[in-house]
Amino acid sequence: MTRHRHKSERERLDLFRALPGDLAPRDAQDLMAYPFFSLAKSKRVVPIDFRAGTIAIRVEAVPEHGLATIWDADVLIWAASQIVEARDAGRKTSRLMAATPYEILTFVGRGTGARDYDRLKAGLDRLQSTSVLTSIRQPIERRRHRFSWINEWKETADAHGRPFGLELILPDWFYAGVLDDALVLTIDPAYFDLTGGLERWLYRLVRKHGGRQEGGWSFDLVYLHAKSGSLSPLKHFAYDLREIVRRQTLPGYRLMIERDRRGTERLIFAPHPVDPFAERLRRRGLVPQSVDGL
Repeated sequence: MTRHRHKSERERLDLFRALPGDLAPRDAQDLMAYPFFSLAKSKRVVPIDFRAGTIAIRVEAVPEHGLATIWDADVLIWAASQIVEARDAGRKTSRLMAATPYEILTFVGRGTGARDYDRLKAGLDRLQSTSVLTSIRQPIERRRHRFSWINEWKETADAHGRPFGLELILPDWFYAGVLDDALVLTIDPAYFDLTGGLERWLYRLVRKHGGRQEGGWSFDLVYLHAKSGSLSPLKHFAYDLREIVRRQTLPGYRLMIERDRRGTERLIFAPHPVDPFAERLRRRGLVPQSVDGL
């Protein structure tokens, strides 16, 4: 009796080769709205636990690698940008993606030296080993979906054994969210220039909730602290938040902290008014210093 060999996940998927050229960066809204990543550059092994209404999230690490960080999430932004660009162009997409480290690193605004390549591979290890359990986008109440940010990844080589590129497989949960038009937002390329974990998290949250609403949005600081998943005490978290407000470093948004009638501190954020002429120049890369500061 002949036994049929079961195909591996890799064998069942078509390979999607990364598109060339400058693509608009896109981010998955679920990842922007909830605490899925460590905000620290040092290794974190303490799980993230978050609950709000019917939303439940638990993110766990293995001691060897630690939790995936918000800088590691740049790879997922790259992947989302590729998938949306290809879909909109009528091309077939896949969870199995291939690219060179150079393509990924340049897209997210990093260097392309040996150290940058090693850091990218370490990030891929964290993305693959981090375990996520969530109720988000589960149709039945109390149903949970468990996955890793990357099912697997590998380095590829040419016929002579020289390094050629990377291949990675995205999880169904992330891939399905990216393919849904309503669950992806374009972000400012200047996001990749933000160096602080809290800054990066805050920009994504502000972009998700503030959007382009003229009146902006607000959150009280206690809820923001819980929503960040940060291990920093509330007192330190609030201080760091005030520093970001003082420096006004988030591209496209202005921030304020005020007390409401009950004495609760709230972060208020709204998009900067857009000068149509300056915006056209900016998109063409023709913005002089004097105009860029408008």
